[in-house]
Amino acid sequence: MTRHLLDIDDLDPDELSTVLDRAAELKAAHHAGDPYRNLPDRTLAMLFQKPSTRTRISFETGMTRLGGHAIMLSPEHMQLGRGEPIKDTARALSAYVDAVMIRLSTHDDIVEFADYASVPTINGLSDDAHPCQTLADLLTIRETFGGFDVTVAWVGDGNNVARSFTVGAAMAGLDLRIATPDGYGVGDGVLERARTTGGDPTVVDDPAAAIDGADVVYTDVWVSMGDEPEKEERLAAFEGYQLNSELLGDTDAKVMHCLPAHRGQEITDEVVESDRAIVWQQAENRMHAQNGWLVEFVD
Repeated sequence: MTRHLLDIDDLDPDELSTVLDRAAELKAAHHAGDPYRNLPDRTLAMLFQKPSTRTRISFETGMTRLGGHAIMLSPEHMQLGRGEPIKDTARALSAYVDAVMIRLSTHDDIVEFADYASVPTINGLSDDAHPCQTLADLLTIRETFGGFDVTVAWVGDGNNVARSFTVGAAMAGLDLRIATPDGYGVGDGVLERARTTGGDPTVVDDPAAAIDGADVVYTDVWVSMGDEPEKEERLAAFEGYQLNSELLGDTDAKVMHCLPAHRGQEITDEVVESDRAIVWQQAENRMHAQNGWLVEFVD
């Protein structure tokens, strides 16, 4: 059966643990300078509708290190840009490549692609979800604390990254507190999915209450790709949610951000550049976590 990663709970908890274990092995080999070629001669198609830094480079470099090959594609350079149905593109690509990473605006388009693809399809980011980031986040937390007996505060927008992380945190057994302004939460459906996996995230509207006693404080941009018309409204709504030295106070909590960071909005330059920030560890772990999934689920 072809496996897809459209959101983090396409994995079960045991599979999630296996992927993280594999990712840790691959990272150790990488840092030791030991070659690993788990997917020789495999080809990954990377279809991008949205701009990308970390997603493109981590997948392309990751496939190279696994002994495979990655092809960068964009709709304007394909028949998609001339109106070919996405289901036809899915079936054609499946005849040529061993897996597809797809980064589109609309989550339903990724679901349709996967429905017609006969090779593993990975959601590299959609308006609903970012499972690849959650894999990297969980790997980073496990490395930093030696496990998941950890309290994490999400402070900011309940966006695609927050939604996937909420479910992934529940699967891993993290204690999660979510602080978002009214109208910007992760949504009842996401909270229900988290609870179905055994988690019980706490939802508050006070960032300081969420941060109090937390081991990790996680934030993301307030104005995501596609939200630019709402910029001024959003900046007003998130007043008081900025991760700065005043809000963090004397806590020694680590700080996470999936990047890119809008320094001066959701987080200050001082905090990003501080010793408490583990954002660069997160960024590196995108490649290792994704490689862990590819090795486990690509034939």
